Amino acid sequence: MSDLNTLVSANIGPIVGLLVVALAILTGVLVVVARRARRLEAQLAALTRGDDGKSLADVLEAHLDKVYAVARRQDELDGRAAALEERARHTLQGISLVRFNNFDDTGGNQSFALALADPDANGLVLSSLHARNQTRVYGKAVARGVAEGALSAEESEALREATDRALGR
Repeated sequence: MSDLNTLVSANIGPIVGLLVVALAILTGVLVVVARRARRLEAQLAALTRGDDGKSLADVLEAHLDKVYAVARRQDELDGRAAALEERARHTLQGISLVRFNNFDDTGGNQSFALALADPDANGLVLSSLHARNQTRVYGKAVARGVAEGALSAEESEALREATDRALGR
């Protein structure tokens, strides 16, 4: 250990000189690195700044708020659409009118069969039979495609067309 002390004591000047030079070089490197870091921070800030001068974090937060608002609105609209679809299942969506000439002595297809149906084939059939001196109107309820009474050929055709339209066929 005494040999090391003797060696260091004899060469203290050059050792201190080398340490000062090393310190100067490290200080220079530190200054260069600090400048580069500041430049990179400035470039990053410029890149992440929005059009209105906000930071990228502010822009992303505003965007996420919009995304969440859209998701909430979509959930609301999904619920409303489901309610409307359920309600629409019970509306008359198929309508068909078949005109015909019931009697040979009358012309102009004054008689008709009108069918109204929902997608479950529920509804009604109205028939009007026109003769020279009178017109009679008949109504028949329809449940699941089956009328409460017998249907004429024209009434059956009107019901089939109305049911097909209600089902989108």
